[in-house]
Amino acid sequence: MISFQKFTEHHVPKIDKHLSFQINSIEAPSILKEAMNYSVAAGGKRVRPLFLLAVLDVLKVEHCEALTVGSIIEMVHTYSLIHDDLPSMDNDDYRRGQLTNHKVYGEALAILAGDGLLTYSFGELSRLKTVPAEDKLDLIRLLSLAAGAEGMVGGQVLDIESERKLISVKELETIHINKTGALLSYSIEAGAILASADEKTKKSLTDFGYHIGLAFQIQDDILDIEGTTEILGKTAGKDVASEKNTYPALLTLEGAKSKRDWHYNLAILSLRDITKEPGLLDEMATYIVNRNK
Repeated sequence: MISFQKFTEHHVPKIDKHLSFQINSIEAPSILKEAMNYSVAAGGKRVRPLFLLAVLDVLKVEHCEALTVGSIIEMVHTYSLIHDDLPSMDNDDYRRGQLTNHKVYGEALAILAGDGLLTYSFGELSRLKTVPAEDKLDLIRLLSLAAGAEGMVGGQVLDIESERKLISVKELETIHINKTGALLSYSIEAGAILASADEKTKKSLTDFGYHIGLAFQIQDDILDIEGTTEILGKTAGKDVASEKNTYPALLTLEGAKSKRDWHYNLAILSLRDITKEPGLLDEMATYIVNRNK
C-alpha cells in the first residue's frame, strides 16, 4: 500500500498542473483569470481532491476524469476562501502565507474571481466525457447542495448570525457540518460515484465524510489557539480575538480535543465496513487530526 506522504507527493503536482490548465483554458478577461489563478495557485493542502483520489484508490478503481472532478472541487473551495476573506465577512489580510485576493486585486475583482471559479466548476462538470449522464447529474446536484444555501453558503450565514452570541455545541456542529464539512464530504461522495460504488459502500463513505469533516473543523479551531501565523499562513488567534463560537470556547481546549478524537474514531470505524485492513483513508484521517496547519 502506498503511504499518504507518497500519495500526496505523487498527486498534488498533478492537481496543481490540472488547475492551472483549467483556468488558462477559460475564455475570459486576462485580469480575471489572473485573479482566479492567484488564489488557486497559492498552494494549500489539496485535501478535497486528495480525498476523492484516495476513495478511488481504496476501492481499487481508476478513472480518467478523477483529476478533473477533484480540481473542480478545489476551485469551489478556493472560491469560498476568497469570499470568506472579504472585509464584509472575516476581513482577513493573509491566506496561505500571502496577501488575500482582495488585498491584491480589490474587493470587486475578488468577488468576481470567486464567482468565476464557482460557475466555471458547474460547467466543467457538465462537460465530463466518460461519466454516465445519471452519475453526472448526481455530481452536479450534490455539488449544488454542498456549496449552496443548504451547505456552505447556509453554514456561512449561520456563522455570521452566531457572532457574539452564545450558542450550543449542537448549533456549532450544524454550522460546521454545512460551512466546512459539506464540501469535504462531497469529495468523498464524488469518489464513490466515480467508482460506481454500491449503496452500502456509499453509506459507509458518507458516514466517514461526516465525522472526518467535523474532526477537520475542530482541529482548525484548536490550531487557531495553538498554531502560529507563520505556520498557519493566516492570522492565528483571530477566533479568540473576535469572540467567535468555537469548540475550545464552548468545551475548553481539552474538551475540543476529546470531541475531535471522538469523531476521528467514528470515522475510522465507518471504514471497517468497507475493508478490514487500514488503508489510505485511515492515513488521511490521522493526518487531519494531527496536522499543524
